[in-house]
Amino acid sequence: MTDTPHPPHAGDRLVASPVKGGAVTESRPRAGGGPAVPRPHRPARPGGKAVTPWRRLVTALAALVRLAARVAALSVLLYAIFTVLKANPANVWYQFVETLASSLSLGLANLFQFADPRWTTLVNYGLAAIVWLIIGSAVAGLIRRTAD
Repeated sequence: MTDTPHPPHAGDRLVASPVKGGAVTESRPRAGGGPAVPRPHRPARPGGKAVTPWRRLVTALAALVRLAARVAALSVLLYAIFTVLKANPANVWYQFVETLASSLSLGLANLFQFADPRWTTLVNYGLAAIVWLIIGSAVAGLIRRTAD
């Protein structure tokens, strides 16, 4: 005669038990102190939503938009840092970042005017970087919502 497994009862605790290879799985102790019953696997995604090609495409597009916004914010912020730290304007990298930042400033390059031009650059281009991060996150979120 073998013991038949009993269904779990309310209040049963989950207990970790070792299996082959040293891994640990969760199991439920049986009423009456018998051997533990393995716990069934949970679905991979909450709500059981299947990963479809459309969902993968939309997720990849959202990640691409977020990456582009972060690169734009980084280039704008890099120009502000170069200016504040008085980088050499004749340097090729400085000129490249300056050209890129001037086209990505979103019209905020002359929003505030301070006595020190370095502060003006830092505040205006720093604000443009923050706006890029906000816009990128918002657009990526809207794109991700289309997958649901």
